Amino acid sequence: MTNTTQAPPEGQSDLRASVEAGRKRRRTGVIVGAVIAVAAIVAAVVFAVIAFSPKPVDDASAAAAPIQLTIAGAGESALNDAVKLVAAEKGLEVEWVNFTDDWTLPNTSLVSGEVDANAFQHGAFLSAFNVENDADLVPVVSTVIVQWGIFSSTLTDLADLADGSRVVIPDDASNGGRALGILQAAGLIEVDPEAGIFPTVDDITSNPKNLEFVEIKALTIPQQLDDPTISAVVVGTSYFDPSQGITADDALYLDDALSDHSLPYVNFVATRADNADSPAWEILKEVYADPRVAAALDEDSHGASVIVDIDPQRLQDKVAELEDFARAHS
Repeated sequence: MTNTTQAPPEGQSDLRASVEAGRKRRRTGVIVGAVIAVAAIVAAVVFAVIAFSPKPVDDASAAAAPIQLTIAGAGESALNDAVKLVAAEKGLEVEWVNFTDDWTLPNTSLVSGEVDANAFQHGAFLSAFNVENDADLVPVVSTVIVQWGIFSSTLTDLADLADGSRVVIPDDASNGGRALGILQAAGLIEVDPEAGIFPTVDDITSNPKNLEFVEIKALTIPQQLDDPTISAVVVGTSYFDPSQGITADDALYLDDALSDHSLPYVNFVATRADNADSPAWEILKEVYADPRVAAALDEDSHGASVIVDIDPQRLQDKVAELEDFARAHS
């Protein structure tokens, strides 16, 4: 299939720089880890020689109890397992509570105090939820960003998209807006710039091919790919089940997930504003920087998602900006 990627802005974006820095840290971590492992073996041998009996441990020097953290997620994954494993090594006991059918529940559970945090959403989605529900959830640790694109089971080039074709997009404000932005970047439609990051089909100002937009839940979009009445779908590459064999290479058009315009779509761990200063978040940030977590993400997404390290304050500022826009246009 013809694969067209939107050109990034001149120079290197902050997101792309973040990914490159993360890769360097993980490479360094692997080397350092190997050195530490050798040193640990040597130390163990020396200890075995000089320590034939255990010594009493002073209560004052005993290790502190691990910090307990319950996180709502979007389903079981190798990534979640890796996060739990690495976190335990750092004194953070993570319990995942997974919601697979409803993207509202991880947020409502967080608001009600049933969980300490959640990890499934980006800034555009959270800002819409906060405004609609008068909530005050904030990002505290950046995690991943997912690449989105236009896919079809019958077409090999966007130019072959026929007049009146039916195109599936997400039905929620944030992801639906992202899909329309991608369709605009691909040259298929034009959207009223006044709509900002949350445009709807009503904000389409030009639709030369008279495309018909079918709005459904984002998680169910991959199952529509083979529907003979559907010409194309717009969704994240990581949403496809591995059994479908769909990768970024199959996209008719790919958005540049690492350009600065993608900042609203950086996923993160979110919590309640009154819990944003917990020491758990600094530990969790270190966890997501671990090479084993990055490897688990690759296993889950087949390279469709990458770990990003963005300052939490920058993410909070972006969410606040999006909330202000949503209130002004509601």
